[in-house]
Amino acid sequence: MPDMQPLISDFVLKLKRRKVEGSHAVARQTAELLRSVVSQHRMGSTNQAAALADAIHAVGEHLIAANPIELAVGNTVRRVLHIIKEEDISFTAVGIEGLSVTAVSDDECDSGNDDLPTLSAAVLASHARNALRAPSLQTLLDDIPVSTALSHSSSSAGDSDGKTGDKSLKTRKLKHDVIAAIGDLIEEIDTCYDQISEQAVEHIHQNEVILTLGRSRTVKEFLYAAKEKKRSFRVFVAEGAPRYQGHVLAKELVEKGVQTTVITDSAVFAMISRVNMVIVGVHAIMANGGVIAPVGMNMVALAAQRHAVPFVVVAGSHKLCPLYPHNPEVLLNELKSPSDLLDFGEFSNCMNFSTQDGTPLLNVANPTFDYVPPKLVSLFITDTGGHSPSYMYRLISEYYSADDLVVRQKSTS
Repeated sequence: MPDMQPLISDFVLKLKRRKVEGSHAVARQTAELLRSVVSQHRMGSTNQAAALADAIHAVGEHLIAANPIELAVGNTVRRVLHIIKEEDISFTAVGIEGLSVTAVSDDECDSGNDDLPTLSAAVLASHARNALRAPSLQTLLDDIPVSTALSHSSSSAGDSDGKTGDKSLKTRKLKHDVIAAIGDLIEEIDTCYDQISEQAVEHIHQNEVILTLGRSRTVKEFLYAAKEKKRSFRVFVAEGAPRYQGHVLAKELVEKGVQTTVITDSAVFAMISRVNMVIVGVHAIMANGGVIAPVGMNMVALAAQRHAVPFVVVAGSHKLCPLYPHNPEVLLNELKSPSDLLDFGEFSNCMNFSTQDGTPLLNVANPTFDYVPPKLVSLFITDTGGHSPSYMYRLISEYYSADDLVVRQKSTS
C-alpha cells in the first residue's frame, strides 16, 4: 500500500507524540485510517479476506506499538479484523444458499435439480466445520464431488470467462461490505454519547446527590441529558489532582444550571456518605469487568463500597478491551511529568542532594491511571444498555474474535 504509507506514518507520529488524546478521538481516527487501508488495498484472486486481514494486522501492529497505553487503538483494530471475518463468513453463507442439499450419497444424482449443483449433507457438514479456517466460496466449490460436477458438464463451456468476472465481482462486493461495516463502526463511535445519554433519566432520579471525579465528556453529556429532562440533582466534583480537570467540569455543569460542589480528592471519603450514586468515566473496560481509570478512581470506588453507594461506569463500546489486566500486551500505566506536582524552581536546590551511590534523595511519581477491580463496580452503562461486570465478557465476545487478541503481522514463510 504505497499510497497509504504517508498517512500511516503521520498517524503513528501523532500517536507517539500524544497529538491525539482521548479514547473517542483515537478510536475514530484509527477506524478512518483502517477504512482507507481497506479501500486502497489491492485484492488478489484467491483468499481475499485473509490477505485483507494481513494488511490490517500489519498496520495495526505499528499503530499499537506507537502508543500502547491508548487501548482504543487495539480495540478498533480488532473490531475491524472481526468485521472482515464476519463479512467473509456471511459472503460464504450466501454462496452456500445457492447449493441444494440432499440426503443421498455423493455418487447418486438427483435428476430433479439439474439446474443447481447438488451437495450431500456429509460434504456440506465437512465444509461447515472448516468454515472459519477456509471460508472461501471458491474453495468450497472446488471440493464438489466429480460425479456432481459431471452432471453439469453441459453448461461448463463458457464457465472460464464467467468465473473471472464472478471473482472480480465477488472481490469488489467483499471490499464494499467491509468498508460499509467500518463506516457503521465510525457512526457507532460518533453516536455513543447520545446513546448513553438517552439512558440518563432511567438512572438519575429527583433530588439525588451524585459524585464524580475529574472530567469525562461521557459523564458530562450524561448529566446534561438528565438536566434537560427536568431532573433536579446535585453533583459533587472531586477536582482530579494534579491536572484538576474537575474544575473544568464544574464550570461546565454550572453553565448548564446544575448545582455543583467542588471538593478535594482527599475529601471523597468524608463526603461519600451524603451521596446516592457515583458516576464516572474510564479509560478502558477490561475483559474481566475491571476498569482502567484516571488516578484516584480506586480510592473513590473503595469509599463507595464502604458506604454501599452504587459505583456506575459510563463508557462507549469502543472502550471495551478483550484483554485481561495481566496480559503482557496491556500497559496499565504511564508516568506523567513531575512538573505537574512540583515547581522545579522551588525544588531545584533539592536536586543536588543524593546518597553515596549517587541516587537522588527526592523522587517524584506522577501516575496517570488507576485499576479498579470488577468487584467494586456496580453497573456499566454503554451505548448498548446497562450491564453488570459479569456480563462484560459476553459483550466483548460479540465484538472481537478470540484469535485476534494479539495483533501481530503474520509471517509469510
